[in-house]
Amino acid sequence: MVALSGAHTIGQARCTTFRNHIYQETNIDSFLANTRKPNCPGTPGQGDNNLAPLDIQTPTPFDNSYFVNLVAMTGLLHSDQELFNGGSTDAIFQNYSENPDAFIQDFITAMIKMGDINPLTGSDGKIRTNCRPVN
Repeated sequence: MVALSGAHTIGQARCTTFRNHIYQETNIDSFLANTRKPNCPGTPGQGDNNLAPLDIQTPTPFDNSYFVNLVAMTGLLHSDQELFNGGSTDAIFQNYSENPDAFIQDFITAMIKMGDINPLTGSDGKIRTNCRPVN
C-alpha cells in the first residue's frame, strides 16, 4: 500500500483537500504551508477549487519525490503526511526516498497485484450509492 501511495508524486489537489493541513497542522514544513496559502485562502468557500501540485519540486515526472517530500515534511495532503509521521511505515518511506529503484519496482509489483484482483460483477457484486455504511 505504501508503494501505491507513491502515485501521488503526480497530480494536483483542490484547496479544500489541503486547507486544514496548511493552516491548522504542525506536521508540515512552514515554507511549504506559506507557499500554498496565497492560492488557498484560509476561509472555506474561497478558492476551494484552486489547484496545487501534489509534488512542488517535480510535479509531472513519475519519480520518488513523493517520498522525499514526506520525509522532509513537505507533503501537501494530511493523509499522505500521516503515513510518514513517526509510525510503522516510516522505514519504508525512508527507504523509498533514498532508493528510487526500490520504489519503482515495488510500485510495479503492487500495481500488477491490484490489477489481478477479480472484482465482483453482475448479481455477485453490489453497487452502493453511499459507501459509508457497512454492508
